[in-house]
Amino acid sequence: MPNWGGGKKCGVCQKTVYFAEEVQCEGSSFHKSCFLCMVCKKNLDSTTVAVHGEEIYCKSCYGKKYGPKGYGYGQGAGTLSTDKGESLGIRHEEAPGHRPTTNPNASKFAQKIGGSERCPRCSQAVYAAEKVIGAGKSWHKSCFRCAKCGKGLESTTLADKDGEIYCKGCYAKNFGPKGFGFGQGAGALVHSE
Repeated sequence: MPNWGGGKKCGVCQKTVYFAEEVQCEGSSFHKSCFLCMVCKKNLDSTTVAVHGEEIYCKSCYGKKYGPKGYGYGQGAGTLSTDKGESLGIRHEEAPGHRPTTNPNASKFAQKIGGSERCPRCSQAVYAAEKVIGAGKSWHKSCFRCAKCGKGLESTTLADKDGEIYCKGCYAKNFGPKGFGFGQGAGALVHSE
């Protein structure tokens, strides 16, 4: 069939792309309106496009579909995502829960590491990969939280009392000085005439 329009064909809709509406990517031409992520349909540009074969994606969808999987491969520091990529056709098998060994003849190394250090919050064994030290004890990262408000702690932001750990705010409220002049803030004198 002859190409009467004389222009290039769009990589998505296969219709003729004219110069005024053309976007080029990796040697292919697209209409501006067709230059969308194949999964989420967001508009793309040269800084947000990721190409896989003949398919175009935004970097986020490309990473979910073709990027590395597992712990440490998130979308940035401090993000938590529950999206496992089901909309992309990715199936995840549930891993069985981790259980410490019940072997009574474990090596001395395994007995020392697995048996002696227990998390004060949940009483479970604390292994090196999940260990945080605070108040002289070993904690799971997920248990290393304020006993009152549940805020995540760091070794520099905690206060301990009677074997429990608190954020500095909760510690001050519950165990700090009390009475006249405390809790009013600096310079909060009350004058009565």
